[in-house]
Amino acid sequence: MVTCPFAPDRTLRMKPARLAAALTALVSVPAFAAPPLATLVFRDGGRPVLSITDPHGLALVDETLGLRTADADLTHDLKLVATSHRQLTERYRMTVGKRLQRNANLSETRYALQNGKGQKLDVVVRIANDGVAFRYELPGTSSATVTGEATAFTVPATAKAWLLPYNPQYEKERIETTAGAAASGEFGYPSLFKVGDNYLLITEANADGRYDGSRLTHGANSGTYALTLADARVDSTGITPWRTVIAGDLATVTESTLVDDLADPAKFADTSWIHPGKVAWSWLSEHQSPSNFERQKAYVDFASRNRIPYVLVDEGWSDAWVPELVRYANAKHVDVLLWFHWSKMDTSAKRIAELTKVKGWGVKGVKIDFMESDSQARYRWYDATLADTARLHLMVNFHGATIPHGLARTWPHLMSMEGVRGAENDPPAVGNTIQPYTRNVVGSMDYTPVAFDAGRKEASIAHEVALPIVFESGWTHLADRPEAYEKRPQALAFIDQVPTVWDETKLIAGTPGQDAVFARRSGDRWFVGAIAAGPARRLTVPLASLGVGPWHADIVRDGVGRGDVVRSAQNVTADGSLSFEVPANGGFAAILCPVAKGRFANGCYR
Repeated sequence: MVTCPFAPDRTLRMKPARLAAALTALVSVPAFAAPPLATLVFRDGGRPVLSITDPHGLALVDETLGLRTADADLTHDLKLVATSHRQLTERYRMTVGKRLQRNANLSETRYALQNGKGQKLDVVVRIANDGVAFRYELPGTSSATVTGEATAFTVPATAKAWLLPYNPQYEKERIETTAGAAASGEFGYPSLFKVGDNYLLITEANADGRYDGSRLTHGANSGTYALTLADARVDSTGITPWRTVIAGDLATVTESTLVDDLADPAKFADTSWIHPGKVAWSWLSEHQSPSNFERQKAYVDFASRNRIPYVLVDEGWSDAWVPELVRYANAKHVDVLLWFHWSKMDTSAKRIAELTKVKGWGVKGVKIDFMESDSQARYRWYDATLADTARLHLMVNFHGATIPHGLARTWPHLMSMEGVRGAENDPPAVGNTIQPYTRNVVGSMDYTPVAFDAGRKEASIAHEVALPIVFESGWTHLADRPEAYEKRPQALAFIDQVPTVWDETKLIAGTPGQDAVFARRSGDRWFVGAIAAGPARRLTVPLASLGVGPWHADIVRDGVGRGDVVRSAQNVTADGSLSFEVPANGGFAAILCPVAKGRFANGCYR
């Protein structure tokens, strides 16, 4: 039933009971018993607000709506003139991510609004089991100049918050605070809040050169976070990105694919040339090494010995010897990736020249760095660069970049993006237990993990070994020197087993800022990564959600100091658990394979 929308504080219900039942039947996720509910209300003289509650009626977030263009102020004096509904079901496959096969089931309601001057604004709302998203559309318009949005998100001021002070590199340290106590200023996506027992992750989806990026602006002592566009004026097609709230328990939020579900479908179908994988990378542990041909050959040799498919040659490589390095690497079944400063590709002519050259050498992909902007101009550059690299069959990693907005669905050759305070910034171990619940939720994260001897050495060795499981990235760049790995043969043998794409992902346990325990499945094997920040403690991995079992488990744990990990093995039942004491900032990792399929000489190692 829809009540009168014209009086202040009267509500427009999105038929929540029927909608929740329909979605629950379509989707089975460890989420709310039903999807969150969205209610449109008009306040303060026709200002629309989308109020989000959990299925039990607990208020989660109020989203103030409205759009300003050069021709119209569509933020107040609005009333409802029509609604329409439809159900969307999509099945698609990713090349990277927490789950390769995707099923998107979304219920969409379009609210047609109009102000007293007859100017129109459509608010399109989509509800899934794992969240709510909306965008603005200007009906009958294919070109408009947007000057701002009234969009704002209000949560209880007491809500716990994990926030990223904004800069265009997305590389600052995340802070734990409350929504109201956070400092005045700008915060980047994704922003995580806890309201009651529910978690909310606020971000944006399907943002590209048709619009620009945004961030959240906060005033002191307030639970309101207002959306601020990167540009004062945006040349819009009349459709904005999706303003997205992923909502539910922590597992629902962490396992969500809503950002990809809202993105445009893939631009091309043939993905046979796209190959995620681990990467041997020298820059972090020895900054001058990318300019040294002989040293890069040593990384190729290391990659070849350990079935690592790629070597990334970072800043400092030379045209004089890269072609020879590619030939050397290919003879050892290793492929070469090359780093570029984005300014080498900031025009179409420069980009095509550089990409065509390295493609001719046999390079398989590029890491492009230092874009550092959420402007529409830079987003248009991303679009053009992705189109050009796709035509040339070159895979891409964007470093010094914005965060993922679903681009990896639209452009399947996008292997990873940075947008994180990764290992190159020497972050404290506590950040490792926040990123899986925030940045990594929205897409592959080029953190460059597993630094044993490089960096601050705050996380234990087993904690570092677990990171390629806890963190997801289509290309996982291993951050240390070959010698650092080879003097720890048990750690290296385990890392050699870990893939970079997954059939399934589960959050087993964890609390942001304290610990994170993930299980990711590849084929018939589960890979478990468990990490903690702070004092020594016991970490436990219940196995009931992983399948029928029983399981053979190969486990690696911390040894003495920063020496090698210790490997052990045990069989566990389907309702059993793995539980171990870990040192300060410690962790452990394991591979589980079905006992029913027989024992292997090397356990679960293959």
